[in-house]
Amino acid sequence: MIEDATRKDFAAKLRAGETVFVAGCFDAMSAMLAEKAGAPAVMTSGFAVSATHLGFPDVELYTMTENLSVVRNVVNAVGIPVIADTDTGYGNAINVMRTVREFERAGVSAMIFEDQLAPKRCPAAANTVELLSAYEHAGKIRAAIEARRNPDTIIIARTDAPTEAEAIARAQMYVDAGADLVQPISKTFRDFEGLKRFRKAVGVPLSLQILGWLETDLTPDQIRQVAGLAVFPLVGLMTAARAMQDNYARLMQDLGTARLPHPVMTMPDFKTFIGFEEVEDRQARFLVADIQTGLASG
Repeated sequence: MIEDATRKDFAAKLRAGETVFVAGCFDAMSAMLAEKAGAPAVMTSGFAVSATHLGFPDVELYTMTENLSVVRNVVNAVGIPVIADTDTGYGNAINVMRTVREFERAGVSAMIFEDQLAPKRCPAAANTVELLSAYEHAGKIRAAIEARRNPDTIIIARTDAPTEAEAIARAQMYVDAGADLVQPISKTFRDFEGLKRFRKAVGVPLSLQILGWLETDLTPDQIRQVAGLAVFPLVGLMTAARAMQDNYARLMQDLGTARLPHPVMTMPDFKTFIGFEEVEDRQARFLVADIQTGLASG
């Protein structure tokens, strides 16, 4: 879990528009791998959590507590800020207040709330989505701001509005309600100029999920001009899915591991990564039977 000074510095950077580039994760191990690779923060992707823990698409089938269980494990596994995808907040403004308190208690540094009707549908996969009234979602953002205990907990308001004009109008309402950052979906805008107009109109840094054309067309410098937060949410999930799909197929074909298309981590390397040495050291220091054996042999 991160230290208070790290959380405060992270919040200050986001609010100032000093872009933090973040890796998406879906469990404790993927978060640890991202941290080891140098990621300054991670985001738990609802799309990835639903896929890996339920085997279902991202249509808010998991509950708040199921998501919280994954997020808590991630927070406990890393020493960098964790941004939680908290979907629609799992109900109305009162539900949002509980969601904020529970996820904040778990140690997250930021939460993202979207303005879809519950249960939501992932706009990256669904053809159409249904939006909540902008006034009601603004109320949910106000409730989130009031519920947070730590002023350094970042509240991000996402709008799935399909047009630039509606996205701007909704985002302005969410900023007035207290949102620290606002997040459009990639389908709403078609080019960098549109994102710049959006950023200027809303008056706060953007949170961007780097998907679709944002992933292929934008440069890091362009992202820095508009975003406080830039997340690559699905690189980990899609990497793991492709590698396991290919290796499992070859394993079942060959009934052996000699020709796996993707190299695997060696057992010694994995034991070091996952922390076996640290556990074994603690066992030697604290387990009574081991201490007694050591004393007897001495």
